Amino acid sequence: VLVGRMLKDKGVREFVAAARKLNSKKLIGNFLLVGDTDALNPSSLDKSTLKKWNTEKGIEWLGWVENVSKILKKTDILCLPSYREGLPKALIEGAACGLPIVTTDTVGCRDVVVDGVNGFLVPIKNVDELADKIFKLIKNKSLREKMGKESHKIALLKFESSIIISQTLKIYDELYFDIVV
Repeated sequence: VLVGRMLKDKGVREFVAAARKLNSKKLIGNFLLVGDTDALNPSSLDKSTLKKWNTEKGIEWLGWVENVSKILKKTDILCLPSYREGLPKALIEGAACGLPIVTTDTVGCRDVVVDGVNGFLVPIKNVDELADKIFKLIKNKSLREKMGKESHKIALLKFESSIIISQTLKIYDELYFDIVV
């Protein structure tokens, strides 16, 4: 599954291309796109394109989903082949759900995925490498499970809410101190 706004910059086209490549090998896989378009963003995909992809075997665009965790609980692999990110919430949620992750080797994504530990980092816009890493996880259930457990550990160690709140308050204290002094 790819969770995010349906933007070119999120690597949606590459995700679909990887899905096509894998499904052409007679893989039985469902590749889900979860998220809506963003009419105000010039990188947004047209709904007509997404609807067309939705008619292809093995590719399904769900659009906006209120409860993403329901989808993630039924998912085997989370994929976000983004060109750039801040800190992608979708990857943190996927890690918290114990999913192996395939994402790009870019800022933000590297903060959630340790290559070869809880998923794979692939070069930006590299469909062949993206498809290869997804295929590796599809074919190896024990690797998926191992990487999923590591994702969950990383989520707890780095992104658990008490840790984030503590770090945020520390920054606020430092900023306040700088201003007051």
